[in-house]
Amino acid sequence: MDYETVIGLEVHVHLKTKTKAFCGCSTEFGQEPNSQVCPVCLGLPGCLPVLNKVAFNYAIKVALSLNCKVQECTKFDRKNYFYPDLPKNYQISQYDLPISRDGFLNIDLDDKTKRIGITRVHLEEDAGKLIHQQDSSLVDFNRAGIPLLEIVSEPDINSPQEAYEYLTSLKSIIEYLDVSDCDMEKGSLRCDANISIRKKGSRELGVKTELKNMNSFKAVKEALSFEVERQTELLNKGKPIVQETRLWDVRELKTVSMRTKEEAQDYHYFPEPDLTAFIINEAQIEELKKTIPELPQGKMLRFIKDYGLSKYDAKILVFSKEDADYAEDCIKAYPNKDKKPIVNWLIGPLLSEANTRNSDLAALGVPAKDLVELVNFVENQQISNLSAKSVLTGMIDSKKSPATIIHEKNLIQISDESVLEKGIEEIIKENPKSVEAFKSGKENAVMFLVGQVMKRTKGKANPKVVQDILKRVLAR
Repeated sequence: MDYETVIGLEVHVHLKTKTKAFCGCSTEFGQEPNSQVCPVCLGLPGCLPVLNKVAFNYAIKVALSLNCKVQECTKFDRKNYFYPDLPKNYQISQYDLPISRDGFLNIDLDDKTKRIGITRVHLEEDAGKLIHQQDSSLVDFNRAGIPLLEIVSEPDINSPQEAYEYLTSLKSIIEYLDVSDCDMEKGSLRCDANISIRKKGSRELGVKTELKNMNSFKAVKEALSFEVERQTELLNKGKPIVQETRLWDVRELKTVSMRTKEEAQDYHYFPEPDLTAFIINEAQIEELKKTIPELPQGKMLRFIKDYGLSKYDAKILVFSKEDADYAEDCIKAYPNKDKKPIVNWLIGPLLSEANTRNSDLAALGVPAKDLVELVNFVENQQISNLSAKSVLTGMIDSKKSPATIIHEKNLIQISDESVLEKGIEEIIKENPKSVEAFKSGKENAVMFLVGQVMKRTKGKANPKVVQDILKRVLAR
């Protein structure tokens, strides 16, 4: 039987504020446990919360960037539940009047664009952190009260790959806004997924499970893929799917049951009595709109229009704001009208170096003018592509210019035919079988001879010139 996967994602983002959502405690990461707490975030009697204005404005900026309708009136609520890392036994969150509703995010899939609905973007406070040991559990309340943005998608996602594309696009937008560092290792960005499957063509949703404990977008994709297979197998065997929360086991690469799923009514929401309702007027929204930078989608379209880039290349370059700015500096500095050569180096060798070093393009420290200079050496056939890659590595390691490294390593390419012809004649004499193969119609045999010349010249010969000379000589 054919099934359709239905996925909704809940993304929680730590906002990059200096102080917590409702008190003046620091939000700095990695401090001594329980050193950044006060009576307010510990929920001691008689202590009143005060809303962090920066966090509130950040939430509105994210909502606007996700095409949400910002509510004129919003309020906070108490989400009541007991857990050791929740000092007040309730979490200040938002329920029926969130900051915003009804947004969307477009994702690209195989040259097609799909719109994923955003149910709501709202502000709440984070809980503490439990540290489990062999015979005990410890709790650190430093994280309790940090402003947390919850972004809830509609169940419009129909595959683990779509979920991955949605998350990477969302992360990129948030980083462009500079409202969070989105560091999943620090817990600054966390994702829960609701997943169900149903008969293809059916409009009724299946029984859902919620997935937690996924600390990377790759893990989200893997956990969802496993859950699709698990639920499909259960339905094919005629067994029921239990509504529950399941954890992703990174070692076993499978989901395991944690608890049966709570419903909203189990939290007994009621309005937060210590915080007033907040009115968001049009003037405030217009002021915040002015602070929103050019976002990834807009920058991608501009790169395509202004620089003639393909959608594939532009999408890679605009993923990170810092990398996009660096790439644009390089593209502008490249003198030729056709920007493809410099773009190929940005998304090819330079991106490869960045991935190897677990770095961003901009953080490699290669000045735009130096990368342009290196590409010009290659395009003018002064050095080979292979040599240029080693020069690039040297530029990153030594911070020297390409010209300096090329001079020091004597890498200037040999393109003088009179210099190359003598060595080529020797290679032809030493490889009669390859010569005979070429003359018998196997044109690829010439590439072996080109390789031998390159080996003899230690990679300094111009391979195109060598190939032209070989074909001319062998055709006699």
